[in-house]
Amino acid sequence: MICASCHSTEAVTGETRCARCAPAVPFVPPSPPLRSPVGLGQATVVMLGLVGAGDAVAIWADLAQPSARVGTVLTIAQGVLLLATAVVYLCWLWRVRVNAEVFDASSQSKARWWTIGAWFVPFVNFWFPRRIVLDAWDASAPQGRPAGHGLVDLWWTAWVAGLVADRLLRVESGAGMLAVVDGVDLVAAVLAAVVVLRLTRMQNEKALQGPSVPSAALG
Repeated sequence: MICASCHSTEAVTGETRCARCAPAVPFVPPSPPLRSPVGLGQATVVMLGLVGAGDAVAIWADLAQPSARVGTVLTIAQGVLLLATAVVYLCWLWRVRVNAEVFDASSQSKARWWTIGAWFVPFVNFWFPRRIVLDAWDASAPQGRPAGHGLVDLWWTAWVAGLVADRLLRVESGAGMLAVVDGVDLVAAVLAAVVVLRLTRMQNEKALQGPSVPSAALG
């Protein structure tokens, strides 16, 4: 068959036009692979549990006022634990954010790099991380049954309250006020663990049961 456009070159098999006249097929980059968040989710929950335990010990230290050496050791240990937990948590959050893009890319309102960067940009870190988690939450909800945002909002309220209290009340505060600050941090850690568990379960169930995402896609 001769090309219907130039009438001089043989058409490509199965087409009415030759290779030169046929429109170029746009390149569509492959979607990222869907990977199980379960392992990272479990590790994150364990680390958040340790953070909560550290906050409980800090409350005891605030009220009991042990020796300066014990207080220093507890402060250093708590700082190292928080840093390790932040690394594991961000790895988990990146995983669920990429999975959410596989489930529904159009629902992700923030670029992927904000998953990490949003926590470190002043002022932005007061609302972008919540939005990223909510976007992943909505994309991971069972089809036709949107999940409410109450749990995420409760966790984020406790997290922001802890940040504000830590900056305003920890310096030169009495033992009772320091215990209150550490108590808010403890509540935020517990709520964060619940959010991680819930979002991890939703993603895993959607990957295994969703008709558009085969279970074999889980890596």
